[in-house]
Amino acid sequence: MEFRRRTLELLGDLICGNLGADVPQGDAEPAYFPYRSSMYITEFFEELDMDWEHDGSTRHRWVAGVLEQLLAEPHEGPAHPPESFSRVIDHLMNPADALNEGLDRPNALRLLNNALAREGFEAFYGEDKHCYLRHIGTNTVSVLAKNPHRPLSAAEMQRRAALAAFLDTCSEDALIEQVLLPLFRQVGFQRITAAGHRDKALEYGKDIWMRYTLPTQHFLYFGIQVKRGKLDAMGKSGAGNANVAEIHNQALMILAH
Repeated sequence: MEFRRRTLELLGDLICGNLGADVPQGDAEPAYFPYRSSMYITEFFEELDMDWEHDGSTRHRWVAGVLEQLLAEPHEGPAHPPESFSRVIDHLMNPADALNEGLDRPNALRLLNNALAREGFEAFYGEDKHCYLRHIGTNTVSVLAKNPHRPLSAAEMQRRAALAAFLDTCSEDALIEQVLLPLFRQVGFQRITAAGHRDKALEYGKDIWMRYTLPTQHFLYFGIQVKRGKLDAMGKSGAGNANVAEIHNQALMILAH
């Protein structure tokens, strides 16, 4: 998807907070977007988990270049901007950043739509107070949720390659501590404990144990046996492999203890 350079630079002005006067005089309008210096522009994208760092060049033009690259990411069609671009617009229009107006930000929304209208889009607030994009020609609304089946962006491809390289060389303890524990904490498990491999007497078949709280306030407990290598069903485990029968025996130890 391509936007006119003029549109991208105007959006860059909004993100940088270049428009409006601190002390408006005559017909001049006040600022409706917070001013962002170089450091805060980088922080703006960091809050969206994007790896963009301002290089010291002209701020709104640099932001325009970033938006141009975001628009070049895979998307579902001409009526759907890339999900990352939609998240930037939503973050820009956060009601908590309202300046010189109410939380519904009518003037900020007007300035944003003046820029987007050239490209056939308009922004609006939903009932959840998030800002969405609507394609004017088809009345199609772009959702903010990520599609797990979409093609990966360039940054996501780099992170996947880094993770694959880590998994090729890490130990089981490193896999547990640096990948699995943060993952389980993020999805809502509680009291996540790694037994480790220093004292086998503490393991009882489980490398990790944790619990999950149901809406009824009941608990489900989980024990996990972590294996980094290959699992096989041979009568005897090969070098570097773990036998399925061994894993089954360790699972029985988890239940017994």
